Amino acid sequence: MKWICVYLLFLNTILYSQKSESADRFAYYSGSNYPVVINNNYREALALTKKAIIAAEEKDNNAVQASENYKLGKLYFNINKYNDAIASLSKSIVLFSKQEQNTKQAAAYYTLGLCFMATKNFERANLYFNISKVILTFLDAKEALPLISLQKGKIYAAKNRMDLALPIFKAILVLPNDLIVLDTRSEAFYQMGVIEEKNNRLFLANNYFKKGLQLNGFSENFEQRSKLLLALSNVFERMLDKKTAYSYLKQHINVNESISIRNSLRLGIDDYTKFQEAESLKEVIKTAQAIKEQEKTAKFSKLISIFAIAIISILSLLSLSLYKNNKIRIQSNLLLQDKNNELEIAKNKAEKASQARAEFLSTVSHELRTPLNAINGIAHLLLEENPRKTQMDYLSSLKFSGDYLTRFINEILEINKIESHSTQIEEINFDLKVLLSGIRNSLKELALTNKNSLIFEIDRAIPDYLIGDPTKLSQIILNLINNALKFSKNGEVKVIVKQTDSSEEEANLYFEISDTGIGIPEDKLESVFESFSQGSIEVNRKYGGTGLGLTIVKKLIKILGGKISVKSVVNQGSTFSFNLAFQIGEQLLPVVKLSKIDYNEKLKNKKILLVEDNKINQMITKKMLHNKNIICEIIDNGEDAIHSARHNKFDLILMDVHLPGINGTIAAEMIRNFDKITPIIALTAISLHENREMLLSFGMNEVITKPFIPEEFYTVIAEHI
Repeated sequence: MKWICVYLLFLNTILYSQKSESADRFAYYSGSNYPVVINNNYREALALTKKAIIAAEEKDNNAVQASENYKLGKLYFNINKYNDAIASLSKSIVLFSKQEQNTKQAAAYYTLGLCFMATKNFERANLYFNISKVILTFLDAKEALPLISLQKGKIYAAKNRMDLALPIFKAILVLPNDLIVLDTRSEAFYQMGVIEEKNNRLFLANNYFKKGLQLNGFSENFEQRSKLLLALSNVFERMLDKKTAYSYLKQHINVNESISIRNSLRLGIDDYTKFQEAESLKEVIKTAQAIKEQEKTAKFSKLISIFAIAIISILSLLSLSLYKNNKIRIQSNLLLQDKNNELEIAKNKAEKASQARAEFLSTVSHELRTPLNAINGIAHLLLEENPRKTQMDYLSSLKFSGDYLTRFINEILEINKIESHSTQIEEINFDLKVLLSGIRNSLKELALTNKNSLIFEIDRAIPDYLIGDPTKLSQIILNLINNALKFSKNGEVKVIVKQTDSSEEEANLYFEISDTGIGIPEDKLESVFESFSQGSIEVNRKYGGTGLGLTIVKKLIKILGGKISVKSVVNQGSTFSFNLAFQIGEQLLPVVKLSKIDYNEKLKNKKILLVEDNKINQMITKKMLHNKNIICEIIDNGEDAIHSARHNKFDLILMDVHLPGINGTIAAEMIRNFDKITPIIALTAISLHENREMLLSFGMNEVITKPFIPEEFYTVIAEHI
């Protein structure tokens, strides 16, 4: 509660800078209520604020009325009387609307949002937070915006919209350690910990709660400290660390006792009831005075009543007509609402099914990578040991099958990544002609294998440099050319790129990839972009492939803002085309080509710590390292890895991410507490929820994905050793 009060006090600094005559009664009452609030005497504070409002009403001072009603609303909020707080704050907002926008008005909207948030009316709360944010932005009071963002994040979290809540909390976490956002950042760490605990990522939750508690130590926010201590106790209990859990629980109980002692000094239920009775008595007296005034104007009221009856009679006829129309409209709205509910239920089911499928495929793909690493690793090692000619065919087939499965799994993960909307579009300055030249060179061997001519026609009018996502563009063109070369024999594959329209800032390009291959039947053209679709079983058996390439191509083009089309005639060939728009870029700096690392010499006699719990992967990785004359020490768990890294000197550490006990990420983070220099490379069968940036954030230097590609494996080690 204290960090909320600090924010409200910040927004009210302008209030105390206003000059007023010391003789005014409302100035006296307004200035007298804050010392009693500090002493937790809320009964006297409420009385003084009410007197200040009455004095301001007598002098018809709208500015002071607005300010004092806002203060009264804050007092009610602090003693959890939310309905009374809403009434006072709403009145203050009406009065503030007659003035120029100021920080007090923003604070009133913010406090009103807190009231509705406390009563679980999240829609109203979000509305008032947004209004407060608009006013603060207009007044350039940006210091207060993080706390509004925090409340919006808490609303999204309460509504289980973690996709919206997480970016808000993460943005707050990276704010500088200013005192004004200290409690805000601590609360953001707490919210992140709650989310990670719900997802059973207890080590991450533990880290977030500890960081939140560390920041809380610089403030006197006991309510926040209490819930952080309780959260840490719960996490350690789930981690079966009963001793630490009990220690945090004991601290939580001590803090709670301090809070209870402080709160006992505030306004009690009896005091509040007496205060309300006194206010009600004042209202009765005021009402009696109003009745006397009404009696004086009784005759005039009779005339008004007669006129009102006439008006009401006319309006009644109109109301009857409106009632019938409204009844019909209500029935239509109810029917529409039922349909919307049905659609919402169907949408939720579809989203859950999609999420379940993504998680299932990610898990299956992840579990397949470990045995695949063993297959590919053993095949690589046997091929390097000069096998007999009769064995060579078997080993080559084994390596081919392993590579095929790896490519298949990668394509499944790529589709899942796109469908889960986790694919990000890059905006990079690149040379399109150089990119196409690289693609042509990489596919020369495949073109020669099927005796195909590979022709590129590039429009000279295309700007030399464009801004876009060259990685995704390369993936699209490579997939389309690869398909064209695969399904064509003794033929021609042509790639055409031309500019269709341009301006000073943008160029629209047309891409076309055509071949003279087997073509696609007309009845298969609509389904050719569907997953696992290759036209027919015979085509699949003859030419191979996963049937996912065109699916990925279509989805990537859509992400980049284009649309792909296909024309085909059986036994004559196919033509795939699409349009994309690019911003015109600037000339790139010349790239200095580095010579290829001679890792054989560089890796010789280096000492590497391998942390891996899988016995087969231990054997394969150790053998691959020994083949390069590397000294290798093997440990199968995170705890021993930390101990060994502390007491021994290694040139590099290979750390498997998934380990029993302390996992690889936590182990790396703990090693970095005492060793900032030794390179740590993550080994992972990467899944949808693991990404390179996340692993690097724990202190890793690089990531190698299982199954290993030997050349990449050695090169990455050589670059970091």
